[in-house]
Amino acid sequence: MLYCIMAERKVIDESHKISDRRGNGKLRREIWVDVVTGKITRYNLAYINHRLHSGDNGRVVGYDNAHQQHHRHYFGKVEPVLFISFEDIEARFEQDWTALKDLK
Repeated sequence: MLYCIMAERKVIDESHKISDRRGNGKLRREIWVDVVTGKITRYNLAYINHRLHSGDNGRVVGYDNAHQQHHRHYFGKVEPVLFISFEDIEARFEQDWTALKDLK
């Protein structure tokens, strides 16, 4: 039996502190790509703010595709999302976290 193992590489691993004045918290962005095709294979986008939500390691809102399913975390609840493109997911994430950042 022949198995195809996809080799992937993490190409983005960013964490940015948001100042208290601008809403507090942290933005986390991780992206992995297939080393052969260059296509995104995994991603994790998160807005973390322990003042707004203490569960889920402080993740207030986030999107990822762990466990072979695209989904959204929102104040501890997880729901599947329709995947159109990674750019669409990034846009939805940005819209979600910017709406929440002023809650402090």
